[in-house]
This record gives sequence, C-alpha cells and structure tokens, in this order.
Amino acid sequence: MTEFLAIVIDLDPNLFKIGPFLITWHGIFAVLGILAAARLGLWLLGKDGVDTSHAGDGVVWMVVLGLIGARLLYVWENFQLFTGQLLRIFALTEGGISQWGGLFGAAVGALIWARRASISYLKVVDASGPAAMIGLAVGRIGDVINGEHHGTPTSAPWGVEYVNPSTLGQPGKIVHPEVAYEMILTLAILGLLLPFHQRLKAKLPNGVLGLIYLGVYAIGRFFLSFYRTDPSVFLGMRQAQVASLLMVVIAVVAIPILLRRSRSRRGAPVEALADSA
Repeated sequence: MTEFLAIVIDLDPNLFKIGPFLITWHGIFAVLGILAAARLGLWLLGKDGVDTSHAGDGVVWMVVLGLIGARLLYVWENFQLFTGQLLRIFALTEGGISQWGGLFGAAVGALIWARRASISYLKVVDASGPAAMIGLAVGRIGDVINGEHHGTPTSAPWGVEYVNPSTLGQPGKIVHPEVAYEMILTLAILGLLLPFHQRLKAKLPNGVLGLIYLGVYAIGRFFLSFYRTDPSVFLGMRQAQVASLLMVVIAVVAIPILLRRSRSRRGAPVEALADSA
C-alpha cells in the first residue's frame, strides 16, 4: 500500500554545542516537558489545598531522581552501546532515556519530598497523573524529530520517513510514528479526564485519580509498544511493556485498597456510635 500521508523529516537532531555539551532537540523538549509537568502538577496541588510556596524542593527531587531512573533503565536496556565507553552514560544531552524509568524515579522523588514536607503523598500522586501526561506529550516532540525510537515498517496509508544524514531514525524506511501515537494517547487521556479532574477529586479518595491516569496510559503504552523495534527482555515482551504491566498491576491492586480504606473511614464514626449505644 502506498503511504500517501508519509511525513518526511529532514531535521538534524543536533542543534549546537556549548563547549563539550551537545544540545539536541531531544534535550530541549525534555526540559520543556519537565517545565510543563511541573507547572500543571503544582497548579493542581494548589487547588487540592497543598501549600506549594516551597514546592521547588519537590521539583528538584522529582527531576533529579527522574533523570537518574530514566538514564539507568535506558543504559540497562542498551548496555551494549556503552561497552568501553562508560563515560557516555553521563552524556544526557545526547539523548537516551527511558520514559518509565523517569516516571518511577520521579515517583520516588515525590515520596521523599512528601515525607520531608509533611504533605499527602497520595495528593501528589493525583497531581502527578495529568502532569506526567503533559510532560510526556511535550517531551515526545523531540523524539519525533530525533527518530531514535525506531518504529516498525508500516503498510498503513501513513508513516514517517527520516532522511537527514545525522538522523537517529531509519533512513530509507517508512515506519510507524510510534512516539507520535504516544503523544496522541497522552493528549487524549488529558482531554478526557482533566476537564473533570476537580469533580473526580471530590468523589474519589486521594491517589485513585492519579492511578487512573497512569494505569490507562500504561495499558495504551503496552499495546503501542508492538509498533516499536525494541528488543524483548522478558517473556517476549519489550522493556516498556514489562514496565507498563507493572504500572497496571500497581493501579489494579492499589485502587481497590484506597477505595476500601476510604469507605471504612467513612463508616467508622457510625460504628463507633453503635458500639457506644
């Protein structure tokens, strides 16, 4: 089938150098994604009654641990790229991070901040769900330009072709724009849930709404990974699919627990009155 909607990308993934640092489209949009996620997340936390006047500490914890987690998972998955070049592990501006490593790392950073600031971690989870969606959507723009996440060849009427000599994509092939599919997924989740975020927050226990965002995304991400050429790492599944399943399991286990705990707390005063009678 002819890909009459094929998009040809002829952009150099590298922008310029500042001393030894290579500035790339990937790096620029990763930073913009972090800023967008922080802005939306802090705004939602403020609406949830959390004092965000000193939230810079939390942003630092989440960004630093998120970057560490993102890079470590990418290096683990692509260790052959760093054999004999271990210093390249620290070359973050060249690209090469794992989205799920970043999300799990940021979750640990959020937990540390919540404990230090004596705020509800579950409220942070609720704000982090939509924040992660907007951050991923913006960050994936750099991935679309770079082409580093290889899609499978497509027979659909659409596709993407990378032709720049410096591209990290697959020159000469028209492939599925899988990272663009992910952008659509994250924006669709935001479009469906964010307009009703405050109403849902008022009805659901803390933590549930954030897990719904992340759980729905994980389901979609699992199936979209079939359009990637990443190697399998466990039972024929790609790394992103294993991580997506882990996120789904966390959501499926945690949401009923949070709902049950909320119901028991609401019923506690009634039971106490009955006992006293």
